[in-house]
Amino acid sequence: MKKKYFKGDNEIKYRYFDVTADIGFYTYGKTIEEGFENSGLAMFNVITDTSKVNDIVTKKIAIESEDLVSLLYKYLEELLFIHEVDFLLFSYFKVKSINKKNKTYELIGEVKGEEIDWSKHERKSEVKAITYHMMTIRKNEEGYELKVILDL
Repeated sequence: MKKKYFKGDNEIKYRYFDVTADIGFYTYGKTIEEGFENSGLAMFNVITDTSKVNDIVTKKIAIESEDLVSLLYKYLEELLFIHEVDFLLFSYFKVKSINKKNKTYELIGEVKGEEIDWSKHERKSEVKAITYHMMTIRKNEEGYELKVILDL
């Protein structure tokens, strides 16, 4: 593995970069599924400190899209939608599979978290939307690198 995936003995799951009025992040994974999981974790760590979110509520995720970048967009958009509609924060992200079926990609997974309690959970930034701007998925010899920008 290259240094971008490890810092000392610790594996790096994601890192943030500055974007005017927004925030961006790179996520890493040995598999594409792990890269998607780390993207969910990175996004929710923008919203709150996920280490204080218990895994009480489970939500199943099943989405389809025409390509991997669109699948990443729809995955994060679905997580944000569930967060806003059901008033949930997530700290556990499991993408069980990403498969190509005919001309589409399908993602099956689940997330775990709990209801928002701002007296317990740290309020960081509100994520207004996921953007396609500069969104990329790159495969290399170490695994995958995903790039996402969130509208705050």
